[in-house]
Amino acid sequence: MNWYLKVLKQYADFSGRARRQEYWMFYLFNFIFSFIIGIIDAFLGIEEFGIGTVYSLGVLIPTFAAGVRRMHDLGKSGWYILIPIYNIVLLCTNGEAGPNRYGPDPKNPYNEIDDIGVSEA
Repeated sequence: MNWYLKVLKQYADFSGRARRQEYWMFYLFNFIFSFIIGIIDAFLGIEEFGIGTVYSLGVLIPTFAAGVRRMHDLGKSGWYILIPIYNIVLLCTNGEAGPNRYGPDPKNPYNEIDDIGVSEA
């Protein structure tokens, strides 16, 4: 749940990097909440334009922002999120170790890699 709240706190932050865990935990909780809200909408009979539609519109920007930050973690441009199959492969790929041009490594922000690829503590 903390990952879900972290993404919502960074509502429209398209800069920086996001770990796989952050992205997929947000996606999981988003799916669970959407499912529950869909059941509530069906129970209330407001499936056309109900709570689910409002919720989906509310999390649309954070979903794109988390995806872009996930692409940044891989060292790719955020535009890669628009390529249908390739982005799914990238979303499941481990991020670049150490800092890259998009920021420090979110998995280990204090670990920097020198020119020859050796970790320094």
